[in-house]
Amino acid sequence: MKQVSNGLNSNCPQPIHLQSLGLADQSPCKHIPLASSEGIAGQGIQTAYIRFLQRPGRWLLDNQIGFSSVCIAVLLFTHLCVPEARFHASKFLFISHHSASRRTYAVGGDDFYFTGFCIVLFTGLRAALMKYILTPLARHLGISRTKDVNRFAEQAWLLCYYSVLWTLGMYIYCTSSYFLNLKELWTEWPTRELPGINKIYILGQGAFWLQQLLVIHIEQRRKDHWQMLAHHTITIILISTSYVWHLTRVANLILILMDVVDILFSLAKCLKYLGLFTLCDVMFGVFMLSWFLARHVFYLLTMWSIYTHMVDIIPVGCFHGSQDNLTGPTPLPERGWSQILDPFRNPSGTICFSRGVNWAFLGALGFLQLLNLAWLVMIVRVAVRVFKGRGAEDVRSEDEDEDEKPVQTGECDDASSRARAIGVAATDLKSPMRMTSVKRTAHSTSVGLPRRSDQKQLLGRLGCERQIY
Repeated sequence: MKQVSNGLNSNCPQPIHLQSLGLADQSPCKHIPLASSEGIAGQGIQTAYIRFLQRPGRWLLDNQIGFSSVCIAVLLFTHLCVPEARFHASKFLFISHHSASRRTYAVGGDDFYFTGFCIVLFTGLRAALMKYILTPLARHLGISRTKDVNRFAEQAWLLCYYSVLWTLGMYIYCTSSYFLNLKELWTEWPTRELPGINKIYILGQGAFWLQQLLVIHIEQRRKDHWQMLAHHTITIILISTSYVWHLTRVANLILILMDVVDILFSLAKCLKYLGLFTLCDVMFGVFMLSWFLARHVFYLLTMWSIYTHMVDIIPVGCFHGSQDNLTGPTPLPERGWSQILDPFRNPSGTICFSRGVNWAFLGALGFLQLLNLAWLVMIVRVAVRVFKGRGAEDVRSEDEDEDEKPVQTGECDDASSRARAIGVAATDLKSPMRMTSVKRTAHSTSVGLPRRSDQKQLLGRLGCERQIY
């Protein structure tokens, strides 16, 4: 048995002495889950995955503002004061591949630089707004509990982001040729250049979801971590693929359908943390309606357009060259899938459309729809429980961490039973009246809290009723 220095109080027999007496198996503290100073616990792929991200995630979590500020400051200084390096710095600060004759922008490899800059910008902006504006605002508005202050700041940041990007996306959609016209989503394909505002929008959205992928790994882990990981991953794949394949029109439509729901969700959560429960109930109803219409009616209409209009309007075959020298369509290659990867290798090279490409997009969007359907079922269950008046005692959700709960660790038997019950790593059980905080963090590798039903899990995430303690 591994001994932990200073890990047990004076009333708890030390394992080393029990071993010397041949009585180690009789120790009431034997089954206390142990953890090293780095919090190593658990087994399997999930534990290895967490451990791999633990140290860099912890460092980045503690230095988000400083890291982002230094990166941005270095880029600005280089661009303004180092003429020899200005060409390279400008790739990070501005979108690339400009066509002066048409005032449009093509797709190219230099887009990675701007996307990376946006990820750093979003990371620093999010941390700074939450720390210096949204957290003080939450306390000023009367939120006192630390957990609620943090959750309010998180949701307020998302509310700000989605409001800005949804407004920009709606502007692009309402001023486009495909406004309320699904067939126009597919005309003139492949349009290998797009206006600057469209390029900033699609690259910014891709950067945001990449940054969100980072956030769920460096901050407090939630029970739906793996569902959110799948959602973020498929969203990133869809955005990047639609951008490279010159299908940004349909990407714009799907993103605004998704973002409007997220605006209402974040707003309802902010109202809940502010204690405005009546307004929260109303907003929750609006949120449910918008979820159904946007993510299950209009979304499925868009998928239907992909299934029917896309194959009718876009000719099957391959196109070659840049926008100025575009030729095609030519017949598809008889064998191989190399043409599928050509747009990623050479944005101005060969790009082909086939029924297989059509099914690939439908499959990815269908997977996203299945995730939304699963969430819809849980949301409806939550609503039913709330309407029946049975949800108040189940509002607390393990998804959103409990407040730091004091655990008395005076007696060894009591400490052992508590540690086994809540599944945390016990490494510091010193004085009889020492108070230990129980919490789960993004970099923790301890065994998770016992799982509840999906209804209980989402009551705290979605419900607006008062909590009972």
